[in-house]
Amino acid sequence: MPPTYVTASGMPRYNGVAQALHWLTALLVAAVLPLAWVATNLARDAPSKGDMFVLHKSVGLTLFALVVLRIVWRILHPAPPEPRMPAALAVLGRINHWLLYAIFLVMPVSGYLLSAFAGRSTPYFWLFTVPGLPKDEGLQKIFQSVHLVGQWAVYLLVGLHILATVWHVAIRRDGLHERMMPVQDQVG
Repeated sequence: MPPTYVTASGMPRYNGVAQALHWLTALLVAAVLPLAWVATNLARDAPSKGDMFVLHKSVGLTLFALVVLRIVWRILHPAPPEPRMPAALAVLGRINHWLLYAIFLVMPVSGYLLSAFAGRSTPYFWLFTVPGLPKDEGLQKIFQSVHLVGQWAVYLLVGLHILATVWHVAIRRDGLHERMMPVQDQVG
């Protein structure tokens, strides 16, 4: 294995594309959540409310495309071998990762469909518009519920992912986080 694909502690690391996709996903998640909070909490007649929703939906659709790309990349380029750790921890980590992929697919789809079944089209960064669907209040309410419940799943799963990272860094000190970090030049 080339030295760039091994951490300082000798663990196999993810390749640069997988790392970039991970951090781009994290950046988009960090953007889409506050955009939703701002958009939903602005007064109904606030001039920027529509723009905040356009940004939220556009970032959400971008996140969807990125996660599809991540899944394809992961299938074509399997994850590096897992380091030694208790089997239960490895299984929990894999479950959390696949649930994150799932929720990051469900949320943009449910968000689009809740708007689409309300009869609204979805602009993508003011570049083009994804058309809405015939109005259906029943389906709109279903997808609104999915989106609202999914929001809490995002908080839970992202929170667990971050807590697990902190635990590996601060408690176990096993260097696991280095697998997803870019190679650092050694000074000295």
